[in-house]
Formats: sequence, structure tokens, C-alpha cells
Amino acid sequence: MSISDNNQEDHVFFITGATGALNGATVEHLLARVPADRIAVAVRDVAAARPFAERGIEVRHGDYADPSSLPAAFAGAEQLLLVSSSDPRADAVALHRTAIEAAVTAGVGRVLYTSHQGAAPASPFSPARDHFATEQLLADSGLAWTSLRNGFYAHTLGWLLGSWRETGRFEVPADGPVSWTSRADLAEAAALVLASDGAHEGVLTLTAGAAPTFEDVAALLTELAGRPVERVVVGPEAWVAGQVAAGQPEGAARFTASISLAAGEGFFAGTDPLLADLLGRAPRSVRDELSGLAAVAA
Repeated sequence: MSISDNNQEDHVFFITGATGALNGATVEHLLARVPADRIAVAVRDVAAARPFAERGIEVRHGDYADPSSLPAAFAGAEQLLLVSSSDPRADAVALHRTAIEAAVTAGVGRVLYTSHQGAAPASPFSPARDHFATEQLLADSGLAWTSLRNGFYAHTLGWLLGSWRETGRFEVPADGPVSWTSRADLAEAAALVLASDGAHEGVLTLTAGAAPTFEDVAALLTELAGRPVERVVVGPEAWVAGQVAAGQPEGAARFTASISLAAGEGFFAGTDPLLADLLGRAPRSVRDELSGLAAVAA
């Protein structure tokens, strides 16, 4: 095993957040392309990363909330994949600033950052504002950088659609196109970009090939489930009130509502062929995702 005291500096690929679903899958795809001894992971909980160590990957302790841990955790990185903070209570931009400053101190060759499609300062979706601010930090850092603007995770449709199986309907605060994209495809793409030896610069948009509206989603569910499914727009305040009445915390309800509001303003509408080009195949589609949901409902 290789749980490190940060004394090795001969690695190429460093990945944060490797015990999470996205970057954990990225490590798996990277292992198919490069030897394990060229990969290191920087994680908050070293014990949770033991399976990586058992496969020859160096495991280092690194925590965005502990600035002193990061320069040593990133030492020797030619390419560093920074996962965005997923803590809704944290100041994500401040945490990302800490990580970027540590990358500068450590002399990292290139930083790749897991951003989000529609990153913009005016988005109703708060993570999109954080991603945009982080991209500005990268642009100002002096480092070579690549931002992976991932399409909205398609698997989140399951909880956004609520109890459609029982009711034959789902409610949204607003409607608009969303390029729902498979997280598994995005993890593979991240590994391909990492292994591309700096071939991709700046902002990359990684999406599925289509951006259906929620009305389109209802039509697909109707077809796949073999029974009518209706999309109902109830407006943001009425939608939030309904969620709160059902027991959801208001903050969580407003966060979820912001997804639909951003969709309604077109922030998730664009599609890009780059993901298909990287994968060498068509990405998974919304139909693929909904097929699984409809099968459960049958």
C-alpha cells in the first residue's frame, strides 16, 4: 500500500475528491490509461481512500478547509483535477481560492476544475455563480487551467420528478431546456482530458447531445411508461410552498427551484459535440436515463 507522508514527487496526475462518485470514477478511467504509480489522490479522509492505496495509487491528505495541508498534498502534480466543493453550508469560492493558491505554491503544471454548464454571475442557480467566480480565480492565477463545464447530472431527474409514478404528473417552478448529461460519461471525459497532455485549454463544455424541456421529459415518460404523464408549471413561490408543506426545508426547496428557474432563463440550454468527440461515441441520452425510471414504475 502507499498511504504517503507526501515525500514522493514523481506523479503526473493528482485528483481531489477521489472518494466521491464523480472523481472516483475518473480515477478508474484514468487507471485504464496510465500506470497506478503515476496517479495520486488528495483526500480529506485517508482511510476512506485505502482501496486506491491497495492498487498502487499514492494517497495524500488534503483538505480545502485546511490550507496548510494543500501545498504538500499537491507537490509534484503536473495535472491536478480539483473537484468543486459540494458543501452547501460552505463558502465554496473561498475554499476554491485556497486550493488554487496552494496549487500556485506547489508549482502545479495545470489545474483542471469540475465546473458546470451555465456558469455565470447572473444565474439563479447559486453553484453556477460560484463556478464562474472560480473560473475567474483560475484565469487570474497564472496557472495553465482547464474548466470542465459539465452538463446537469441526468440522474438528478429522479428526485426532481418527485412522485410522478403515483400521480401521473410532476410540478416544476418553471420550464426550459436542460442538457441532462450522464455523470458516468463526464467522469470518463475528465480522465480523457487529463490524459491528453494539455491539449484542452480554458473552458470546455461537456454535454449530452440534446437539451429537452420538462415538457419533453413528460412526453418521454408518457411514451416509456405507457401511460400519460403531465408536466405542470406552478410558479416558483407556489412550488416552494408546496415543498415546504410536504416537509422539505425551505432552503432546500428554494435551491431545487433555482434549477428550474435557471433552465427557464436558458442557462442550461446549450449543447456541445465535445463530449461525444472525447468519448468516441454518443453520450447517454435523457431517454436512456428515463428508461430506467420508467422500468421501475412499470
